[in-house]
Formats: sequence, structure tokens, C-alpha cells
Amino acid sequence: MSEHASLLQRHRAVMPSWVALNYERPIEIVAGKGNRVTDGEGNGYLDFFTGILSNMIGYDVPEVREAVERQIATGIVHTSTSYLLRGQIELAEKIARLSGIPGAKVFFTNSGTEANETALLLAAYTRRTDQMLAMRQSYHGRSFGAIGVTGTRAWTNLSYSPVHVHFLHGADRHLPQFKDLSDEAYIDVCVEDLRHVLATAAGGEVGALIAEPIQGVGGFTMAPDGLFRAYKEVLDEYGILLISDEVQTGWGRTGQSFFGIQSHGVTPDMMTFAKGLGNGFAIGGVVARGDLMDALPAVGISTFGGNPIAMAAGNATLDYVLEHDLQSNAARQGETIIGGLRAAAETLDIVRAVRGKGLMFAVELADPATGEPSPPLAAAVLEATRERGLLVGKGGLYGNVVRMAPPLTLTDAEAAEGLAILTDALHSVNEDATS
Repeated sequence: MSEHASLLQRHRAVMPSWVALNYERPIEIVAGKGNRVTDGEGNGYLDFFTGILSNMIGYDVPEVREAVERQIATGIVHTSTSYLLRGQIELAEKIARLSGIPGAKVFFTNSGTEANETALLLAAYTRRTDQMLAMRQSYHGRSFGAIGVTGTRAWTNLSYSPVHVHFLHGADRHLPQFKDLSDEAYIDVCVEDLRHVLATAAGGEVGALIAEPIQGVGGFTMAPDGLFRAYKEVLDEYGILLISDEVQTGWGRTGQSFFGIQSHGVTPDMMTFAKGLGNGFAIGGVVARGDLMDALPAVGISTFGGNPIAMAAGNATLDYVLEHDLQSNAARQGETIIGGLRAAAETLDIVRAVRGKGLMFAVELADPATGEPSPPLAAAVLEATRERGLLVGKGGLYGNVVRMAPPLTLTDAEAAEGLAILTDALHSVNEDATS
């Protein structure tokens, strides 16, 4: 048995069966530099999935590495939130300023799941209710409360939850009743549906609407710009809070705005974040109005949230994003790739849709004979891109979407290279599917 096969066998022996691995023959990533990685067998890849959007500015970035090494050299890798943490305060100041939320305060966690749990707690306590609103096709984490506001059955383990949730329309334009509507008409329909939910399904007070500006696990489906502004006008009538889950859309990735919700022309009451901010180091958090953050009466800490190592990485990563104007780079490179994919899709029977903003884009696959969502075709594209030296991800409500989020540092040459691999892989799979 090869070393690789032995490692896979050992994984299956000790890891839960529900921890999914990409590819028929899963790979071990052992090295990375810039926007490329190498697997355990020496194969190199351009990375268009970045550890599920977490290696936001690539691998082995000197500014991040050196900041972490300086902190490690002090001998202090952990003290807990029982002590003043300079790096935590500095990063919180930056995030509060960038958020645009008046009087913002920040609480750091270890992940997006934990951040969303915190935001739900703040909303439930402030509004004195267990009722929440969430979006169909959404994903907010794997824990008890986060699963409750997740609107995708494949990621939901239980039918009961600590929160009572009503799910809204907003990212389901593919449904027959919506597919022919303009953006304006669709927004109007969704707003009227929200009013109807509040008048019928909701009993008493509702705490918050939690929503992703672009749905990550949902296959990068998204509401038309302006929907959440329209939603918030209704929410404000009832005192209902708006939580924007920016775990995947934050820090300029969409190119259009620094946080995804800002494309809707609205400032939320809270935003949650994680993933890319630490460029691979575990980090998450909530930025919220100060009155909401300060409202909790019980003592609270986060033992590892906001630890000195993660804060060193987070400060260095955010500084790098701002100093190099990576939001503009995301807009430019995304325009190249998304435009190229849409042009290619005109001759591809297996492609049902190409969508995205900036360096957050996806290709939806469908059976060319029936038009039905096709997870096997998405899996085939995943394998075909890997064979050609490109790593991508998979998702979507039906598992039929290839989704990609390259590092924000992607160069012109790398964007062209990735696009060429993608189009070649899609043409190859299309030929097999239609022959």
C-alpha cells in the first residue's frame, strides 16, 4: 500500500464519515507559496478555493508570517481575554471603523459558526425572543443554533433548534414563479412575502434576520442588490435586527464593496466574520452596535478567541488588503474570469448559469438532456480541473455548482491561466456529456 493510500485509510478509521473529502482520490496539501500549492505526491496546483476562502491573500505571505513569528518570539501565544490584548484591541479598532456601524464594538471568536452563535444570542437577548428570520438556501455553520438558521437540508441534522425560524425568499430566482421577474419586481415580491410572514407565521416578537449577501455553501447564489435595504425598511418598522453574515463576503472579496451587505446600500446592526481575515489562522467575530454588544448581563469570555497569534495574523492580513487595494484587484480579475466563463458558457450545453461578484464566482451544471441539476457533472468538472492543475470547490442546494474564490492577490497571468483551465475542463466534460 502506498503512503498516500495508507493516509487515506487512517483518515477513514479515525475521522467521522461526514467529514467530506474532495476528489475520488483525495489529496494532501503539503506546501504553498503565493497562490499555488503542492500535494504530497509532488503535483502543483493554482488554488482557486483557498482552504474554503480562508487563505485570502495566498500562502507564505512574508508580512503575515513575520508578524506571527514576532509574536511567537515573545513566548506569548496565549493569555485569554482575562488580560488586555494589544493586538485584539488594534484589530477591533480597524474592524469597527471599516464596518460603518455606529458606535461599533467587536467580540472575537474562533470560527464563523461561533460568530453566528454569538450574533443570534445578542439578538435573542435584546429582543427577548427565540424567533428569527433566515434565507432559503443559506448556510451559517454546523452548531446547534447555526443549523437552525441554515436553509439547506443537506447541512441540517436536526428538525428542532434553540431558535424558531421562518425562511424568506431572496436568492431563489430559479423557481418558476420568479424566473421571469426583473430585479425590481422580484424585490417587491420578496418584501411582500416578508410582510406576509410577519403577519401570519411569526407569533409575537422576532429577533433578527440573518443573511449572507452571497450564499457560500448555497453555490454563490445571491439576492439582487437593494433587496436587503428594502427588507430593512420593513424590519425597522418592527424593531427587528439585521445580521449580515460576512464570513465569505468580507474584506473586499466581491470587488463591489468592502463588505457584501454594502452593495445593498444598507448598514446592518451586526456583521459576523471569519475565514479570510486570519489568512489561514483560526479567527472569527462579531462587530455590532455597542448597545447590542453591551446588553448581555452575564459574564462572557472566549478562551482562545482573539488570541495573540490569530490577532497578529489578522492585523497583518487586513493591513495588507488595505495597503494593496485588493478590493480593486478582486473587481478587475473577477471581471476577466466571470466574463470569460459567460462567453464560454454560450457553447456549453452543461452550463445552466455563471454567477458571481469579484473573486467569488460559480458555474452551475445541469444535465444537457433534461435540464435538471447534475451533481455528477459538477464532480466531473472538479476532477477535470484538478487533472489540469487547478483546485476548485463544489456546493449549491443540489450539489451541482462548481464554486471558486481565488486569493485576492491573483495576478493577471494567474487569472488568465485559471480561466483557460476552467474553460478547457468544461469543454471536455461537456463533450463527454453530450456525445
